[in-house]
Amino acid sequence: MSRVDYTNREYWNGIIKMSLSKFFILRVLYRESMHGYEIAQTVASVTKGCCTPTEGTIYPVLREFEDGGYVTASTEIVNGRERKVYTLTARGREAFEVAVDAWQEVTGYILKAVQVPQEGR
Repeated sequence: MSRVDYTNREYWNGIIKMSLSKFFILRVLYRESMHGYEIAQTVASVTKGCCTPTEGTIYPVLREFEDGGYVTASTEIVNGRERKVYTLTARGREAFEVAVDAWQEVTGYILKAVQVPQEGR
């Protein structure tokens, strides 16, 4: 049985980025409709490369969002090729707004938890 090395930064980066991928996919679609590759590129740009969803990550999330009614997908033809364009629904917009509140709350707790008490207090 393999054990997780909780002292390994890559472990923590993976866990955090996995959660943030969904958040940032909603975030970029909140601004405008996009196709999958464009979503991945925009997330990478917005996060300055911190969160760069791969095809293996982004399309299952988009299917999950579509199944849940958070996005709709329409097909467009560009240069003779079909591609899906994803659009956030009202439910998806609400999910993003709830996610923003949740992440802000958690971030506040993290920042308070890691503050080093000053001596003499």
